[in-house]
Amino acid sequence: MAKISTTLLAATALIALAGCAKKRPAVLPPAPAEQATEVAPSGSAGDVDPNGGPGSDADFRRSVQSNTVNFGVDVYDIDSTARAILDSQVEWLARYPQVRITVEGHCDERGTREYNLALGDRRANAAKNYLVARGVAASRISTISYGKERPLALGSDEEAYAQNRRAVTVIIGR
Repeated sequence: MAKISTTLLAATALIALAGCAKKRPAVLPPAPAEQATEVAPSGSAGDVDPNGGPGSDADFRRSVQSNTVNFGVDVYDIDSTARAILDSQVEWLARYPQVRITVEGHCDERGTREYNLALGDRRANAAKNYLVARGVAASRISTISYGKERPLALGSDEEAYAQNRRAVTVIIGR
């Protein structure tokens, strides 16, 4: 009887400890589409139009080479393709000096959550640092890392991985 009690007590303790072993993931900020767009008061110089007019995110996407810079595996260096994309963003941002942006860092699904959050942060900051070096005020740029939490392409192949290793520039308003 004592052996059964001891075995049951040990099994209960193991089950209780197993339930405590996993930490709940931190709550992620809302997706960019869920964020409110800030708009200058109507009639002021340099309005940012959320409906696609001059200075809007839609205008940005139409006017620049791309809002996305892609990276290689475990890389956050800005290559020549990324420089060309970011240079077109610099030109647009120079036309709208009141516009603020967020640079989002993303990773593919491989690696731990913590590793990918750190890598996504390095990617976002690499793009930010390039924009700042080209003349965009650092105070206009915020960065956030989503790690592997917000994939663009679903799938576990190299094509999907390549699309998910990116930094995305998003217009957030004035």
